[in-house]
Amino acid sequence: MKKVLSIAGSDCSGGAGIQADIKTICAHNMYAMTAITALTAQNTTGVYDIVEVSPEFIAKQLDCIFQDIYPDAVKIGMVPNSEIVCVISEKLREYQVKNIVVDTVMVSTSGSRLMQQEACKVMKEQLFPLGKVLTPNLFEAEVLSGIEIKSQEDMVLAAAEIGKYTQGAVLVKGGHLTQGADDLLYENEKEIWYCKEKIENPNTHGTGCTLSSAIACNLAKGYSLQESVKNAKEYLTGAIEAGLDLGKGRGPLNHLYNTVVIKN
Repeated sequence: MKKVLSIAGSDCSGGAGIQADIKTICAHNMYAMTAITALTAQNTTGVYDIVEVSPEFIAKQLDCIFQDIYPDAVKIGMVPNSEIVCVISEKLREYQVKNIVVDTVMVSTSGSRLMQQEACKVMKEQLFPLGKVLTPNLFEAEVLSGIEIKSQEDMVLAAAEIGKYTQGAVLVKGGHLTQGADDLLYENEKEIWYCKEKIENPNTHGTGCTLSSAIACNLAKGYSLQESVKNAKEYLTGAIEAGLDLGKGRGPLNHLYNTVVIKN
């Protein structure tokens, strides 16, 4: 069985973060492990409080994982401050980890800031060089590149700028730009577009977490990056199309829409 590690924050309502990652990994029939970077009090209407885990304790979590059940892929989500960015980067280098997906989580779906501003620069310098792929949404891509994105041409310019910080690829998620759900994979100055019709469903809590975890699962299986992104986008589309409707705000996805139900 393939093993996938999520290094991210906890969402007590289960729609995003560690909880969404675990569901996604299990839906891919893989073994899920977690290193928690922060606890959040949140639900579908917003994020109401955050408690950051100490860098020392995060280091101990990672040591326990890497020294016992070594992962085939790693997804990195919410990294709230620069100290945590540094300790994660240090451990990834120490254990020579491959197949790293960096989801550049800065702001939640409801608009709450999940990363301290000074951590952005450190993340570029320390974490981005280790990623096989970075997965910013449009807002994150604008912050990271300094380029205002109003068109697909702007997406390419932003991806190229962000790509200067990594040996890997950049996947800019363009779902909020047009009527479609067009994402750009920029790798070695090559543009690959993944285009789908936008699904009319307001329940999109945790879509970024889910997509990045699904990419990590496909990389763990041995698929190429292009295949991994394609397969992950298909999985995400199905989870949105399943039409789960929970909560009073932007509800979660149905991560287990394609799994077999075990009946007693």
